[in-house]
Amino acid sequence: MKHRLTLWTWVLTGCLVGCSTPQPYSAQQTRQDRAVPSIHSATRNDVAMFAMSLLDTPYTWGGRGPAMGFDCSGLVSHVYQEAAGLKLRGSSADLGKLSRPVDTDRLQPGDLVFFNTLGARHSHVGVYVGDGRFVHASNERTGVRIDHLSNRYYAKRFEGGQTLLD
Repeated sequence: MKHRLTLWTWVLTGCLVGCSTPQPYSAQQTRQDRAVPSIHSATRNDVAMFAMSLLDTPYTWGGRGPAMGFDCSGLVSHVYQEAAGLKLRGSSADLGKLSRPVDTDRLQPGDLVFFNTLGARHSHVGVYVGDGRFVHASNERTGVRIDHLSNRYYAKRFEGGQTLLD
């Protein structure tokens, strides 16, 4: 019995070590793949976590702080100021002009996601937090909330992701 227990201990240890060991890059991966920053970047995670900390804050058109509430661009500006030290001003369309496009399949926490909700390019913006979800100041009824990019309403209006980080 002791021998069997020792054998199982070694097997389990081997599995755990195998699962936790990072895999080296294959020769087929490009430099561009290796240059993509880790989703574990401290600033990116700070931005995403700070955005999530503001869930349920009221929506206020033109709002730029938790005391009075947020609109979508005010939320993004506040989050980036507090979590990343970046001062941003302007509308969601202005934020779209400041940021760089990112392939949707390469979105990382802290990236911005843009939508056409008012018949105009980049008329709504949110902060991507990972797993296909984003935080945004939605409307007066719901305030700051989290939604999925696959949500039917947002999926139809999704224009793409952009970044101000890295």
